[in-house]
Amino acid sequence: MFTKILIANRGEIACRVIATAKKMGIKTVAVYSDADKEARHVALADEAVNIGPAPSRESYLQAEKIIAACKQTGAQAVHPGYGFLSENEAFAKRCEDEGIAFIGPKAHSIAAMGDKIASKKLANEAKVNTIPGYNDAISGPEQAVEIAKGIGYPVMIKASAGGGGKGLRVAFNDKEAFEGFASCQNEARNSFGDDRIFIEKFVQEPRHIEIQVLGDSHGNVIYLNERECSIQRRHQKVIEEAPSPFISDATRKAMGEQAVQLAKAVKYQSAGTVEFVVGKDQDFYFLEMNTRLQVEHPVTECITGLDLVELMIRVAAGEKLPLTQADVKRDGWAIECRINAEDPFRNFLPSTGRLVRFAPPEQTMFAAYPKPLQGDSNGADTGGVRVDTGVQDGGEIPMFYDSMIAKLIVHGKDRNDAIAKMREALNGFVIRGVSSNIPFQAALLAHPKFVSGDFNTGFIAENYGKGFFAEDVPHDDAAFLTALAAFVRRKSRERAAGMSGQLPGYAVDAGKDYVVVTLDAAGNNSYTAVHVDEFEGETGSAQVRVGASSYVIRSKSRLNDIAITGTVNGKAFTAQVERGTPKNPLALRVQHNGTRIDALVMSPRMAELHKLMPHKAPPDMSRYVLSPMPGLLVDVAVVPGQKVQAGERVAVIEAMKMENVLFAAADGVVGKVLAAKGESLSVDQAIVEFEQ
Repeated sequence: MFTKILIANRGEIACRVIATAKKMGIKTVAVYSDADKEARHVALADEAVNIGPAPSRESYLQAEKIIAACKQTGAQAVHPGYGFLSENEAFAKRCEDEGIAFIGPKAHSIAAMGDKIASKKLANEAKVNTIPGYNDAISGPEQAVEIAKGIGYPVMIKASAGGGGKGLRVAFNDKEAFEGFASCQNEARNSFGDDRIFIEKFVQEPRHIEIQVLGDSHGNVIYLNERECSIQRRHQKVIEEAPSPFISDATRKAMGEQAVQLAKAVKYQSAGTVEFVVGKDQDFYFLEMNTRLQVEHPVTECITGLDLVELMIRVAAGEKLPLTQADVKRDGWAIECRINAEDPFRNFLPSTGRLVRFAPPEQTMFAAYPKPLQGDSNGADTGGVRVDTGVQDGGEIPMFYDSMIAKLIVHGKDRNDAIAKMREALNGFVIRGVSSNIPFQAALLAHPKFVSGDFNTGFIAENYGKGFFAEDVPHDDAAFLTALAAFVRRKSRERAAGMSGQLPGYAVDAGKDYVVVTLDAAGNNSYTAVHVDEFEGETGSAQVRVGASSYVIRSKSRLNDIAITGTVNGKAFTAQVERGTPKNPLALRVQHNGTRIDALVMSPRMAELHKLMPHKAPPDMSRYVLSPMPGLLVDVAVVPGQKVQAGERVAVIEAMKMENVLFAAADGVVGKVLAAKGESLSVDQAIVEFEQ
C-alpha cells in the first residue's frame, strides 16, 4: 500500500480523497493555485505545493508541474479526482512512465472510453445498444448541418472530450445546428484543449441513468447498482439519487451486466461509470463511459456501504476487489443535492465572492465512512446527513473554477424518508455572502412530479422554462413564516424587558399583540395581526395565533442563531431567521422550505403609521446594460454613437468557466461605454449607457 499520495485537484473532491487517505493511514499532498492558497484542501493535507497562477490552464491542467510536485514530495501515487486531468490519457501514461501510480484506469482504457467518439465505436463492436449518430470528428458548421439533417432533428452536438455540461448543445433546426457547432467547438477548445465535435440523435423524454462499475488488475469487474441523474439543468446534474425510482430489477441487471461487459472489453481497472439514456419503455442506449470517479459517487456509497475512493486506491496498489457481485448491497435510498454558487432568481448566474457565513447542517455520516449512524436508544434515526465540501466559513468562491460550494447527501430508509431528510437538511444549510441554489433545490424536492418519481431529463426545462421565481417555491403553510417572525421578535422583546436598570415608566413591555409587515419590493406590503401567548415557566416557547391558525412553537435556539430548530405543534422544524436585510436593517428575514419573507414585526400603532409611509421606487436603470453577475469582461461589441437593435450582442462576460452574452433589451444609440475589456466586474456594474 502507498504511504503518500498526491491529489491533483482542488475543492470538495480533494477534501474527499484526503478523508479516505487519513482513514487508511496514508499521508497526502495537496496542490494549489495562487487563488487557492487559503483553500480547505490545502489546510487538510499533510503537505501542499503551489503549482501556478489562478487560471486552471496555468495550474491544475499543468501535468509537468504535478509530476514535479510528486517527485519533490515523494508521493508514490496520484489521485486525479474528477475534471482537470482525470480523463487525460497522456497524463495517466506519463504517471505510469515516471513510476507514479495513477489512481484511476490505465491509459489504454482512458483512450478507448474517455474519448466519446472512440467509445461509441467500441460499444458498437461489443454489441452494446448505441444511439444513432455520426461518430467521426466534424470539419465545420456546414458539415454539422448536413449531418444533423441526415440523422433527423432534434440532435445533440457534443464535444468529444466534453464533460460537466461544457461543449454540449441541442439543436432543433439548421440555424441551431450551425450556431451550436461553433459554440461547442469554442467551449471545448477553451475547457479541454480538444475541439473535436460529434453529433447524435437526441432521444426525447429520456432518463439519464448510470451504472457504477469497479474493476481490478486481476480481471474482476462488478457493478454497484445505478444512479438516477435525470434532474438536470442545461445538461448539468442538479439532484442525483440511488437507486432509480424508474427502472425494474430486470432492467437494472441487464444494464449492469452490459456495463461490466463494456468495462471488461477495455480491461478496466478502477472506478468508472457507464452512462445510459433510458426510454419510457425501459429501452436503454449507451451514451458514454466516464473513466473516473463521479461527482455523485456518494449516493452509491450510501446504499452499498462501500468507500469508492478506498477501493480505487486499493485497486491502484494492485489489490484484488474485496467483494463479488453477489456481495453488493442495495440498502435504503440516497439523494444528493449539488449546492452551487449561483443566483436562481437571476437565471442561475454565477455568484462569486467571500462566504461571510458557511454553516452546513450537522453531519451524521462522513465521506470515508459512508454508512449512516444507527438509531439512538429510542429507535429514532439519528444518521443519514453528509456534507462534502471544499470551502469553509470566511472562504472565497473564486471566478476561475466551477460553481459548486458543496454536495449535500442524505440516506433514508426509503425514497420519501430521504426526500424529507433532504428538505430538512436544506432548511438548516446557512450560506451568506454569495447566492446559492438552495431555494431551487427546495422547490424541486417539493414538486409533486419529483415526489412521485415521474420525471425525465426535460423536467426542469418543462417546469421552469421561463426562469425560476419566488412564487415557484410552494409552501404548504406560509402563515408559519409569519408566526415564526412574531415568535423571534417576541423573544427579543422578552430579553430586553428582563434587563436590569430600566427607568420606572420607561421599561420595555414585551406585549402580546403585534402586526407582521411582510415587505414587498414594489411597496405592496401586507399587514397581518398576530397574538403571542407565553407558556408560564416554559422558556423558549409560545403560542402564536395568525388569523384562524394557531402555532405552538418551542425552540431552544439562541436569538443570534441563524438556523433555528424546534417544534411547531409537536412536529420538528428547522428554519433560518436573521435580523437585517440589504434594504432594511430592522427587518427579519425568515426562510423555510425554500420560501423567504422579509418582515417587520411592530406594535399595531406603529403598523398604522407605517402604512402612511410613501414607497421609494428604485432608480430607473433601463438605459444601462448592467453586469448580471461578478465576472471578467472579455468583450464589448459596441462603441459610442453606434445604433443598436433589440437582441443585438453588447458584451460578453466570463465567470466560472462559462461565457455569458449580454444583449440589448431595446433599440437605441450607445452613449458611453463605461467598462473596459479585461475589467473585473461586480454585480449590477454598468457596462454600457444608451442615449436618452
